[in-house]
Amino acid sequence: MSAEIAQLVEQAGPAVTAAVGAYGAAVLTRAQDAAAEATVGLGQRILQLVWRRRDEAGRTELEQVVGEAADEQDDTYSTAVLGRLLRHALQDDPGLREEMSALLPAPAAGTVTITAAGERSIAAQHIGTAITGDGHTPPRS
Repeated sequence: MSAEIAQLVEQAGPAVTAAVGAYGAAVLTRAQDAAAEATVGLGQRILQLVWRRRDEAGRTELEQVVGEAADEQDDTYSTAVLGRLLRHALQDDPGLREEMSALLPAPAAGTVTITAAGERSIAAQHIGTAITGDGHTPPRS
């Protein structure tokens, strides 16, 4: 897998997972609501872009994968399944890579922005165990 495809999947994955979580399998055909949150809207646009570029068999496969991810209660699993789908679609279609690159913001080289808001919030790029609140003791390994 090329670095370009890996980067596109990494950028698109959270948005696609959020869209499937919000709309389920209907994300492929649903018209975007004006009130839709930005990440969900981006994920929906990405999935609809993939949908439009597939043949009938590809659309059926996409519906099955999105339906499976929508029914799944484990976001980690859904992210992996949808990421695999995006990787395959991007590997098979250079034009899709170009269109998806245009939808996604350009990655900032070496820049990481992490924000935490609210009382006892935690923000970290990499973290092991984090506990907020009163009266907790660290877990034992």
